[in-house]
Amino acid sequence: MSSPVATPPSPPSPPSTSAKGAEPVRVQRSLVARVLARPEIGALAAAIAIFVFFFAVAPPFRTAEALSTVLYASSTIGIVAVGVALLMIGGEFDLSSGVAVTTSALASAMISYQFSLNVWVGVLVSLLISLAIGFVNGYLLVRTKLPSFLITLSTFFVLQGLNLGVTKLVTGTVATTNVSDLDGFASAKAIFAADIPLGFMNIKMSVLWWLLFVLFATWLLLRTRTGNWIFASGGNQDSARAVGVPVAKVKIGLFMGVGLMAWFLGQHLLFNFSTVQAGLGVGNEFIYIIAAVVGGALLTGGYGSAIGSALGAFIFGMTTQGIVYAGWDPNWFKTFLGAMLLLAVLVNLYVKNYASTRK
Repeated sequence: MSSPVATPPSPPSPPSTSAKGAEPVRVQRSLVARVLARPEIGALAAAIAIFVFFFAVAPPFRTAEALSTVLYASSTIGIVAVGVALLMIGGEFDLSSGVAVTTSALASAMISYQFSLNVWVGVLVSLLISLAIGFVNGYLLVRTKLPSFLITLSTFFVLQGLNLGVTKLVTGTVATTNVSDLDGFASAKAIFAADIPLGFMNIKMSVLWWLLFVLFATWLLLRTRTGNWIFASGGNQDSARAVGVPVAKVKIGLFMGVGLMAWFLGQHLLFNFSTVQAGLGVGNEFIYIIAAVVGGALLTGGYGSAIGSALGAFIFGMTTQGIVYAGWDPNWFKTFLGAMLLLAVLVNLYVKNYASTRK
């Protein structure tokens, strides 16, 4: 009789799959991991720490009037920082945003006053100018492929020169004429710069507009296809273009969004003070960018949030006013600014890496 032939062991059976086929099973991340993955978590922790610090060391900081002042200072940064944050998520910078604020205010004031028009005419014309500036920045970016840093730096110098030169030519000084006596001023002030009594304190209309802009930008980023396009364009624009994302239109739209926010802040400054200095705004573009970075936006694009930019602006508002309320030398603010930027980048990077490894 022949010896029986040994049969090889059968291979292990594959793991069972669902009826739909080899669809990978999604791993459910823990709540802590999902919370830490949010871009604004680092800024939230910093905002709480700074608030507690100034609340403890500066007694005037504890009043409702101080909170109103802090919120107003934050709104004058945060309004433009919202647009800048979206632009940075889309992978670009805008170094002209600071002087663009002044350009919109100057245009609105001089057009209305020099031609004896209702101020709303100047407001609308300045809106078109601001959107045109954003469009030119975006169009030059997508056509020339030059870095946005260089394009908007050029725009910065052009606008800075125009602000000073045209204002001096038209008015004879470096400031616009007071427009408080023009038709439509009262209604424009009510929209852009009214005081809102809350009983225990008054807040500026700019604070409410700032919060509305943050909510709208958050909805745009997280609940719309356009938001997906913004993240994709900033993460990898070549891959985004390959899957049908209109990268050029997205980037032009983001620059125009910065122009819109710059226009709004410019109108607020005009109707809050009735006149505008032509040299204002220089250097503010860095503050807007830093507020977005402190709020979690990456310099490489593809990551960030509108809420984070609001927290970054709130940190600035607390710091600028808290130093005054504490009786310290305000010249130290720039030192704090640089240290806070570096610390925020390191904290955000650590939290992002930690969240990516935590289940």
